[in-house]
Amino acid sequence: MRERRVLALSGSLREGSHNTALLRAAGKLAPSGVSITPWDGLADVPMYHADLDTAAPPEPVRALRHEIANADALLLATPEYNASVPAVLKNAIDWASTAADASRLAGKPIAILGASPGALGTARAQLALRQILAAVGAEVVAKPEVIVFHAHERFDERGELADGLTRTLLAGLLAALADRVGPKLSEHDVLQTADRE
Repeated sequence: MRERRVLALSGSLREGSHNTALLRAAGKLAPSGVSITPWDGLADVPMYHADLDTAAPPEPVRALRHEIANADALLLATPEYNASVPAVLKNAIDWASTAADASRLAGKPIAILGASPGALGTARAQLALRQILAAVGAEVVAKPEVIVFHAHERFDERGELADGLTRTLLAGLLAALADRVGPKLSEHDVLQTADRE
């Protein structure tokens, strides 16, 4: 069976970001036959400008669209800024969904997750992100929800995800995403993945 490629984008540009650390953990918890490929080029993507959205867009935009088009699915990690999605992530979605030839997001399986030091985690940001992705025709995985609150307590001193429940939820989310692009995984496979070091 062909390996399924999941493109992972973090909506946080901060060094030491808990959301980027969540994506690293996802790479270790990915089910067999699934690879998690992080892409750190969002900082280089200019703010959306319709006059630049031509057949020859800026190079970072072309690279973003290429990465998304060549992925079987997306994994989006969002922090929560002012009760919503950070501009860098919304900007990437705008560029990816408005290509002159075809949207890169329509019909694309997407899973979302997020971490925040606050008590509500990223619940409001994820709700906003679900609405945005529904508007562009993406296929968003509904459950399980991975909303990591008090994120500074969930990672160890090396930045590794150490919380067992979060690991189980994350493994379940990745299995649900893999189901959208390949054979279904058993509950046994999901739990084994979550327990893997």
